[in-house]
Amino acid sequence: MIVTRNAELNQSMHVQAMAQSIVLAHQSTLALPVQPQAQALKGDAGDMVFAAALQAAHLLGFVPADALCLAQAWSQQSLRTGEFHPEQWPTEAVDFGMAPWPRQHAFASCPQALGLYAVMPDAAWTIRMARAGVPTVQLRFKSGDASAVRAEVMATVAGVQGTGARLFINDHWQLAIEAGAYGVHLGQEDLQAMTPAGLKAIKDAGLRLGLSTHGYAEMLIADQHSPSYIAMGAVFPTTLKQMATAPQGTGRLAMYAKLLRNYPRVAIGGIDLASLPEVMKAEVGSVGVVRALMSAPDLDAAVATWKAALSPA
Repeated sequence: MIVTRNAELNQSMHVQAMAQSIVLAHQSTLALPVQPQAQALKGDAGDMVFAAALQAAHLLGFVPADALCLAQAWSQQSLRTGEFHPEQWPTEAVDFGMAPWPRQHAFASCPQALGLYAVMPDAAWTIRMARAGVPTVQLRFKSGDASAVRAEVMATVAGVQGTGARLFINDHWQLAIEAGAYGVHLGQEDLQAMTPAGLKAIKDAGLRLGLSTHGYAEMLIADQHSPSYIAMGAVFPTTLKQMATAPQGTGRLAMYAKLLRNYPRVAIGGIDLASLPEVMKAEVGSVGVVRALMSAPDLDAAVATWKAALSPA
């Protein structure tokens, strides 16, 4: 009995040491404050890598659902490689249980680099952005008035014609299909509310599908649907929308982008021209912008500046 207890203590000490080694290797780039009410999940010390990674993810401020995804990926990575290196953050899709590409039932593709992506609150603003030369635009019109929603969607689709802009409609997928938009964008709550028949209708109509994510668990949910692109955020604090998760920062963005490298990737949330160079180091092909464009005194000049900054060197 004493021997067993000593073995358990030794295992626990090894797990703690491994967890600390992960934290020390990544705290400067990936750590966020641990929320006061956050409860750490406990893993079976029989899989020391899993248990250590679960503990480390909590200490680095990952929410429980993301911590669990990371712990499973660390465990799979160590099984696949036969090694444990605290510096080697998991970024291989196979370790997260993601299916390989190409995929037979994926949504229609879109360019790997969607470029400047303006997310606008109504038809007037969306059309204005498209006519100013923004290559990708999204109508994010929120209203409980069905007739108003229809009017906004139809006006936007008609208004962007001839501009060359790729138009995504947020949430209102039936109208997007009817009006012939380029694609549909869904947040996580919208995605959860969708039926398989609804998603099939979008796919069968040939529309592209973009999905929002805010961490590993949501990225894995999004990946199960093989969308046309995946948005990652919020990168920085934003006052435009109440966020359920903390701003992720550019360190986490870079890890997310490596995992999602088979997708076109959109970074969004509080990004301005000053922070853009650091965001682009994460190798995303698109940046979602709202306030920085809507507040610009000279929209044409602002769009030109943003497009130049986003162009490959």
